[in-house]
Amino acid sequence: MKKNSLKTITNLFEGSEIRSIWNSEKEDYYFSVIDVIKALTDNDYQKSRNYWKVLKFRLVEEGSELVKLCNQLKMKAQDGKMRETDTLNTEGILRLIESIPSSKAEPFKMWLANLGKERIDEVFDPEKAINRAIDYYRNKGYDDSWIEVRLKGILNRKKLTDVWKENGINQNYEYAILTNEIYKTWSGMKANEYKNFKGLRKESLRDNMSDIEIALTDIGEITTRDIAKKEKPLGLKENMNVARRGGNVAKNTRLLYEQETGNSAITNNNNIGIKYIEEN
Repeated sequence: MKKNSLKTITNLFEGSEIRSIWNSEKEDYYFSVIDVIKALTDNDYQKSRNYWKVLKFRLVEEGSELVKLCNQLKMKAQDGKMRETDTLNTEGILRLIESIPSSKAEPFKMWLANLGKERIDEVFDPEKAINRAIDYYRNKGYDDSWIEVRLKGILNRKKLTDVWKENGINQNYEYAILTNEIYKTWSGMKANEYKNFKGLRKESLRDNMSDIEIALTDIGEITTRDIAKKEKPLGLKENMNVARRGGNVAKNTRLLYEQETGNSAITNNNNIGIKYIEEN
């Protein structure tokens, strides 16, 4: 877990310094609570600390779980020393903002309300969610042919997880284990290792794959799905064996591709256009 000098949610605070730490295991950012309060209240550092003490007491009295979600992590203080600091992840910071009566917090609250309305609208009309995804990818510069392949890949992934569910896989960590088995077999890397290789954090791995990487991922998952549908393995151990076999089909395809083209099927290129800077 290392500090991140690239701003994420901090861009919403109009240039205010919001210290953050990236947790690679949980794939989430942790932000300084005091820095966020200082940015929203125009207080100095000490007043912000006092504000947080009062707010914590009020939140506990109201039965809020927010205070329990706080993690104390070491961040560089104003005097240059590393000191324990109350932090919250992205979800926690947004909940904190909702608890602060400040004119500067109102734009955030309106933004969250609009997001909530969008998601409710999508429950009644799922096509809106699909259109939102298409617009998102177009705005990122992806062409329609790539978007079509990406959406089909999402559908194929859903078919695979449906088969896993039928075969006794119910926990999120089990889906992650099986997915990692496919990735590691054909690429030599688990999903999080693959993301690190490409310089990614919270970004989607597939959104940052080349055509051949996407094709190999699809081959591994589709093969796994079809074997599982035929053989109906039960439980994690049996499904891991099938996932490995599906990954092997993708691995053999990768080796043949590399033999015929002389190119590596795996690249550390990504589409995010930025580079994360790690500080010791």
